[in-house]
Amino acid sequence: MKIYTDIQNVERDLKILDLERKIAWEEIKAVKEEYKEDFKPLNWVQSGLKMAGKLGAMMLLKRAVK
Repeated sequence: MKIYTDIQNVERDLKILDLERKIAWEEIKAVKEEYKEDFKPLNWVQSGLKMAGKLGAMMLLKRAVK
């Protein structure tokens, strides 16, 4: 527990805590937006197409080796 000797230190620490709270809130909002982007159907389709492309390339390579 911190013991304060004057009101200026209290006000300074309160300002610091308020800024830290605001920064944390903005970080939470940014994470929320990232999750929204990740769960959009278009992103799922793109991921699926990438995986299908890799699988297709592997199958072609396998047939070419035989």
